Amino acid sequence: MSTSGPPPSRSRLGTGHILFLIVAAAAPLSAMVGTVPLAFAFGDGAGVPAAFLFAGVTLLCFSVGYAVSARRTGGSGGFYASVADGLGRPPAVAAGYVALLSYNCATIGLAGALGYFTHLVFAAHGMTVSWEWCAAVGLVLTAVLGYREIALSARVLALLMLGEIGVLAALDVAILARHGLHALPTASFSPHVAVGHGVGVSLMFAFVSFIGFESAALYGKEAKDPRRSVPRATYAAVVLIAGFYALTSWLAVGAVGSDKVREVAGKQMGDLFFVLGDDFLGKAGSTGLQVLLCTSLFAATLALHSAANRYAQVLAEDGLLPHGLAAEHPRHRSPHRASLAQSTLTTLVVAGFAVAGLDPYADLTTSMLGLGTLGIVALQALAALSVLGLRLRGGSGHWWRELLAPLLGFAGLAASVWLVVGNFDMLTGSPSKVIAALPWLLPLVALGGLLYAARLRSAHPLRYRLLGTRHTDTAVPEQSPASSPALSGDRHA
Repeated sequence: MSTSGPPPSRSRLGTGHILFLIVAAAAPLSAMVGTVPLAFAFGDGAGVPAAFLFAGVTLLCFSVGYAVSARRTGGSGGFYASVADGLGRPPAVAAGYVALLSYNCATIGLAGALGYFTHLVFAAHGMTVSWEWCAAVGLVLTAVLGYREIALSARVLALLMLGEIGVLAALDVAILARHGLHALPTASFSPHVAVGHGVGVSLMFAFVSFIGFESAALYGKEAKDPRRSVPRATYAAVVLIAGFYALTSWLAVGAVGSDKVREVAGKQMGDLFFVLGDDFLGKAGSTGLQVLLCTSLFAATLALHSAANRYAQVLAEDGLLPHGLAAEHPRHRSPHRASLAQSTLTTLVVAGFAVAGLDPYADLTTSMLGLGTLGIVALQALAALSVLGLRLRGGSGHWWRELLAPLLGFAGLAASVWLVVGNFDMLTGSPSKVIAALPWLLPLVALGGLLYAARLRSAHPLRYRLLGTRHTDTAVPEQSPASSPALSGDRHA
């Protein structure tokens, strides 16, 4: 493997490329079709738009603090680097392993959803294609693009994102054209509705709909100017996603009626937006929504696959996974071995569910995506806490960026973790006791990370002191670790 010289300029990512990568992970169309009707039915009904707005403001506060960490880490390493910088090495190892588990579970869950919904769309148009073949085609395309340079994936995701956002924007315009300002009912933001019965469930679905927006901090090595583009892409993603979710769900309330939206969503569930598409855009519009839902799920699968690869690469670089996974393709500059390993894992799990005759959505998607979502939200809260750790350790810093904003972000995300754990059966849609126990995997994996870090500290102190250092401004030079200030005192112990 050759690592001489910088990657070719054509493969370097700008703010726009990173923005498409992370918005694709959030899968706006999938969120609208899959989670908004659930929030309407089981949450506070017409108050759902306010929940999206609140979640957006909270995550914008989180992003302000996370940007501090991203600038210090060069916009690479994700949660692992952020926690290492702010809270120390043992929590960072725990966070790294939890991130690897969470992003892989989310990718596997989305692969199942891709197969399931693509099968249904084919069936709706008189074609019989099994969900296994639909998932297999999606996994092959994901593997091919994941192996290649990230700029190629960014361009593909840009095209797919324009499609899914475009069809939802067309639906928004059609609703406004028919109903005018009555399509934006003030009731959605009135206090007695916005904080009414079920608001906790609405907030849970709102927060989980943003999953993946924080992944900008994994692409620093491939960005043109990571200390600028990574924070900018994160801010832009939060504003774009929050605004789009709040507006589209608000217009859906107006189209259905604020007094009827809970009941209608409870009856139609996942068909709600397809019915709206058929009513406001005609049969062609409804078909477009169906097809673009499939491409949205593929885009999210590819985006989270790319994020999982980069966590594997970072952990392998620090000796926390087999070193071969850290390899970078000499031409594509991609973590190609990590990509192949992730593709193999996803294929084996999906195939296992298929051979066992389990349902791709009720069994595979809900369990894996639910666990992955919970893990990522918990890591977001830990990352916000790590910025506060930087402030406490340094004793000074900007009051907004390094204290109040991350504190507000942590409070909102901690509440979100509590809501997801308390409503995990609703998030997964499964009464199974086995699935209900899945959240326990996260603290178990975190504990394993803490114990492994403790073992490294006693048995391999040099390796331990190098953990997480390559991603920060105070990185330990690999050529002469003995002379590094990081070895004269273990400030992250």
